[in-house]
Amino acid sequence: FDVSIPGQVELKESNTTRSGRSIEVCDSPLGVLGLTTCYDVRFPELYTELVKKGAQIMLVPSAFTVPTGSAHWHILLRARAIETQCYVLAAAQIGRHNEKRESYGHTLAVNPWGEDIADAKNTPGPTIITCDIDLQAQVDNLRQRMPIQQHRETAKGYR
Repeated sequence: FDVSIPGQVELKESNTTRSGRSIEVCDSPLGVLGLTTCYDVRFPELYTELVKKGAQIMLVPSAFTVPTGSAHWHILLRARAIETQCYVLAAAQIGRHNEKRESYGHTLAVNPWGEDIADAKNTPGPTIITCDIDLQAQVDNLRQRMPIQQHRETAKGYR
């Protein structure tokens, strides 16, 4: 994550962080989890690949900055939920890390229809949010009624 917003934030994580080498999902008692991190939410293609691997729930731990979080956090998470027809669970750090970095917060759960179903908002300190997850009603039925993953494959023919 590299960002330069004059007078607000200057970060160049690419100096110290390397991108992942593979796209990963894992089985859990909750369902198949798609594993991502905060900057990944800006790349919808990654989330499409996770769905192809069976993901039903996307995990997005994050430390979004205040300027980028207030402008993009909810919108990007809702978009990824809608596009993939998955739940998105996004644990988010909040508060000042040091003199250069402050995180936005808003730990969030979004259902596959793109609705925020739990939001810690900007509650300071450790916070836990909970939500109900119904894969059959929210993921499986939605994917049957609106088969966008199959339509996405058809749309590739237009390139």
